Amino acid sequence: MKISTSYSLLVALGLAVGLAGCNSAMQVYKKGVRQFEQGEYNLAIDNLQKAANGKGVSDVARLNYLLAESYRLSNRFPQAAPFYQKAIEAGIAEPNAKMYYAYALKAQGRYPEALTQLDQYVATKPSSKVNLEKARREAETLRAIDLISQKKIAFQPKNIGALNSPGSEYGPVVRGDELIFTSSRKEKVYKNNGLPMTGIYKIKLAQKPDETGNNPQQFSANIFKDDANEGTPAFSKDGKIMIFARGNNGKRKGGLDVDLYISRLTDNTWSDPLRLPISDSTAWDGSPAFSADGKTLYFASNRAGTVGGIDLYRTNMDASGRFSRPVNMGRDINTPGDEMFPYVAEDGKLYFASDGHPGLGKLDIFVATRSQGIISVENLGVPVNSPADDFGLFLVEKDKGYFASNREGGKGDDDIYYFDDSESTTEKPPLASNTPSEAPKRVRYFIAGTVSENASPQAPLDSAKVRIIEDGVETPIAEALTSNPGTFGKYPLKEGKDYTILVERPGYLTKREQFTMQGRSIPPIFLKKAETDTTFEVPILLDKVSLGKTFVLENIYYDLDKYAIRPDAAEELDKLVTILKDNPTLKIELSSHTDVRAADAYNIRLSQNRAKAAVDYIVSKGIEADRLIAKGYGETQLIVKNAKTEDEHQRNRRTEFKILSF
Repeated sequence: MKISTSYSLLVALGLAVGLAGCNSAMQVYKKGVRQFEQGEYNLAIDNLQKAANGKGVSDVARLNYLLAESYRLSNRFPQAAPFYQKAIEAGIAEPNAKMYYAYALKAQGRYPEALTQLDQYVATKPSSKVNLEKARREAETLRAIDLISQKKIAFQPKNIGALNSPGSEYGPVVRGDELIFTSSRKEKVYKNNGLPMTGIYKIKLAQKPDETGNNPQQFSANIFKDDANEGTPAFSKDGKIMIFARGNNGKRKGGLDVDLYISRLTDNTWSDPLRLPISDSTAWDGSPAFSADGKTLYFASNRAGTVGGIDLYRTNMDASGRFSRPVNMGRDINTPGDEMFPYVAEDGKLYFASDGHPGLGKLDIFVATRSQGIISVENLGVPVNSPADDFGLFLVEKDKGYFASNREGGKGDDDIYYFDDSESTTEKPPLASNTPSEAPKRVRYFIAGTVSENASPQAPLDSAKVRIIEDGVETPIAEALTSNPGTFGKYPLKEGKDYTILVERPGYLTKREQFTMQGRSIPPIFLKKAETDTTFEVPILLDKVSLGKTFVLENIYYDLDKYAIRPDAAEELDKLVTILKDNPTLKIELSSHTDVRAADAYNIRLSQNRAKAAVDYIVSKGIEADRLIAKGYGETQLIVKNAKTEDEHQRNRRTEFKILSF
């Protein structure tokens, strides 16, 4: 049948329009991807959503995953949930998709569905140990969510409706008769979340704090910077020093940097702020808080060495205003998740926000107390905490104060809430234990384990000598020989202590395994019995000693074309130093290998220099030089012969040690 010319033209025109639409959708998608990669998540959401509504983007799973990530990374977890769901249903291969989806579901209060996603994520055995531990802890929390929800306080927080705006208000601090707070009220918009950039503001408190109005002023013109986010001020005891956070200027190279700054009050004027030397230029440092006596500064940071994502640190301030080297507050406080917004009350209790301790939402507020050297962390309960973000507590008195939340029913993004327990019908203070009359539940902790040969299969080893040493104590808490199936234990442990498990057996390299009780205490909310016993099973693998046997040292990296020992490489070489000290008759060849992406002679010379630098470092740590030989092999001993990917090249770029005698 002959098709008319006019019909053919219409079909061709339709195809052209369709193709133009497809090309347009792809262009919008690519623009959204570029914005996502630059951290401009709010702009990315607009374009990725347009691309999703159109046609022409074939990778639907990736498109929805980027939409979900844009919401997550701009701290809009509830909105991320449907896009994670679509991405997972479309077969997204991202290993952490289910974990992030679980957190988004939890932020919506959909606890059973969140638990299902986490269980599925854990079953995949993800390679990230931090994420795996985080997911396991969160799954246990979700299984006990009814217990956590049972802790209730009688008062109801009041939204300071006149003060809060459609934007974000948080970080409340009372100074004299003023409320100092952080708010997104600047003219410039932050491309991460689409809100105005934040600054520090002040306002006179009304007689009834929850009726405080909405005519705030800039806290200080010297502090205020148009093109940066500023917030979370902390004041020294005398009120003359202020520490605050500044960063996130929206530029591609500096968009994630946040540092701590200091300003001093002189003649009723705040000085131009200076960056604190304790800030890490490669990390996020924020939410500072002084102790009640003003001698200790607490803050949050994701610098190298954290337990998880963002950890709490402390530093001491001397009489001249100088700060000591920051110290991580340890695993009893810090978790594989995030801890931030510390606040220390007059009675010395530490309040902070966390998504790693057992809680109801993304961030919950917790209180940490120390008794006889043991730190106990407790969730403050409902209604201070909710499925949303609850953070930034500040107490005016022990039963009155402020905090911030982005819970449903608020006026904007983050809102400031006020509470006054004197208005409640309960006689119990709002931030104390919900059951003070109950006898404290007791947990006894033990350690046990197995010793096996590091081979396939892992054969258990009997007659291995095991010593368990508490850090700082000379005499081992336990000494034993493994039994016939290679087992040892069980031996009692103390909460908060660090231990070394030293294992020796003839014919095998002596092994030191570190074990910490920090962060392993069972949260009180999970305890059901008056007395609970729990045993930690630790597997120890021993390497059999044989002449010529080679071991690869993990994570020994060098800067491009250089051979200086970097700090991360030094940490790994320190482990080899320990092996050599524990095995004093061992002599080794330490070898360095390169990939093929340079001339043969150059690679030989570079690898020899790197091997010598590693040997020199080990000798500097007290190991006799005659026990070590440095050897550079260049590209002559490739593991992956025809490497193409960066991972394959990295496998070839390795540092090894080979046993020469023992």
